[in-house]
Amino acid sequence: MIDREPLLPRSLCDRIEVLRGRPLEMSELTGGLTNRNVKVTTPDGSYVVRLSSRASGPLAINRDHEYRNSTIAAESGVGAPVVDYLPEDAALVIGFLEGRTLTDADFSRSGVIERVAASCRQLHQGGRFVNDFDMFAVQRGYLETVLDRGYRLPPGYLDLAAEVARIRGALATRREPTVACNNDLLAANFIDGGDRIRLIDYEYSGNNDACFELGNIGSECHLTDGQLEHLVTEYYGRRLVNKIARARLQAVMSQYGWTLWASIQDAVSEIEFEFWPWGMEKFERAAQTLRGPHFDRLIEDVQRED
Repeated sequence: MIDREPLLPRSLCDRIEVLRGRPLEMSELTGGLTNRNVKVTTPDGSYVVRLSSRASGPLAINRDHEYRNSTIAAESGVGAPVVDYLPEDAALVIGFLEGRTLTDADFSRSGVIERVAASCRQLHQGGRFVNDFDMFAVQRGYLETVLDRGYRLPPGYLDLAAEVARIRGALATRREPTVACNNDLLAANFIDGGDRIRLIDYEYSGNNDACFELGNIGSECHLTDGQLEHLVTEYYGRRLVNKIARARLQAVMSQYGWTLWASIQDAVSEIEFEFWPWGMEKFERAAQTLRGPHFDRLIEDVQRED
């Protein structure tokens, strides 16, 4: 019999205090697109060791920010506890959260949107993060990388720059305070523990407009317009037309920006994943709104008083 190589080398485990010298059971968790996540169980508890990709630099990920913001999110009661951080090994160790990972379909179940809104409020009302996140700035940086390095760009992508500028101008007419946001809440980053829904994965975290968080959830979890309106209304406690429009426009900006994330990943990632089709789906949804009959109304609504 040939022994399989462990998912984590013993030398790394020995540098992690909670794992050192203990019997370990390991299993790989699926889903990471810029990292590997390994669940490690010891007699004292279970942990997740996140090993970051060395190719994440062009994606505007700062691992020190991720660690510090993960700690702040844990202190707010909505994130997983942070156990250890080994920057020289690009490894972050967090407590394993027992619970059910949400899927897009779960947002149609009674009570889920309300509980997601409550978890977002809990994060946003906690301590501020150590950095800011602005998708307009991130998108510009991604675009510079894509153009400079000759990566693939969806046909017609640059043709929508004028509409994106209109979004930025309309959002700026009403100054919104920034709050601590995860900025990457796809369904797999919600863990339903029964008593509450926890939020994980703070790679792209930073202080941001709360409506970007809500709009990005709408985009990543494929919410209908009605479901997104429900989420925004639950978050703010009442129906606000300008906030609903703001979340919808931020969702479009999310799609437009993450399209380029996919272009970069398509060029540099060693992970077996169809990044280009994933990004094109984002771009096509953004273009549908930007070129659609309701875009002008969204621009008007986001600037109105409610």
